[in-house]
Amino acid sequence: MKLLRTPDERFENLDGFSFTPNYAEVPCLDGTTDKAIRVHYVDEGPPDAAETLLLMHGEPSWCYLYRKMIPIFVEAGFRVIAPDLVGFGKSDKPASRDDYTYSRHVEWMDELLFAKLDLVNITLLCQDWGGLIGLRLLASDPDRFARAVAANTGLPTGEGKTSEAFMAWQKFSQETPEMPIGAIIAGGCVNRPNPQIIAAYDAPFPDESYKEGARQFPILVPTSTDDPASKDNIEAWKSLESFTKPFMCAFSDGDPITRGADRLFVERIPGAQTVSHVTIEGAGHFLQEDQGQTLAKVTVDFIKQY
Repeated sequence: MKLLRTPDERFENLDGFSFTPNYAEVPCLDGTTDKAIRVHYVDEGPPDAAETLLLMHGEPSWCYLYRKMIPIFVEAGFRVIAPDLVGFGKSDKPASRDDYTYSRHVEWMDELLFAKLDLVNITLLCQDWGGLIGLRLLASDPDRFARAVAANTGLPTGEGKTSEAFMAWQKFSQETPEMPIGAIIAGGCVNRPNPQIIAAYDAPFPDESYKEGARQFPILVPTSTDDPASKDNIEAWKSLESFTKPFMCAFSDGDPITRGADRLFVERIPGAQTVSHVTIEGAGHFLQEDQGQTLAKVTVDFIKQY
């Protein structure tokens, strides 16, 4: 497996992001043992805190997405872990699209969060692909989790109808000659970020060769039961249907991609039927960018209440 590593200078002086970088190595999972993938994560707050918040980003962002929220969680006394998925942010980026599969993404995060960091008493906060991966982790080892917050995400199995908005995004991602990462994130916000913030989302990707993970993610979403991840997600749902710990939906009011997915969580997860859910107003798909402080405060209140 050929790995690309974004030069550190690309991440210097980013607007609002001064967190200390942390790194761990995970196996490539390609059958070789001569190299490993370096994965980056933010680790802020007391290491022995009673509560650990796991912030999972999606496509095509990185943990920079949570920069407004991390200080609020730390001030509340929580430990905060915010990893960069493989292929994103400061994490290494496999150079071939074939190296990215749904199952590998889950295994890479399992290795980092459970095998390396041994996280327990976790509150999961997940958005976009952060949910597709994070909810699989929760389903596989629910005892590690105290509660969960789903925000503009889902766990598709390919059994239902896929939204037109997502299919349009999938088509665009495969056909555009250049993938404008920062512009894509800006387009998923109600309030367009300033040029410095857009540049920060572009920072992990010096050129198109670094974007193979971002290119591959949209076609890894199961849109039919023939998808190789469909069976695994169906099994994950069976586990979630036994999850009785608090599960809150905090979807935004302006996301055409995931609109309505919160109903499935409420209908199928026992822990979602015993809590109050919220709608984050004035936010698009990337609600952390539009209304990060609001989402953070809602999450803190949720943890304190449940």
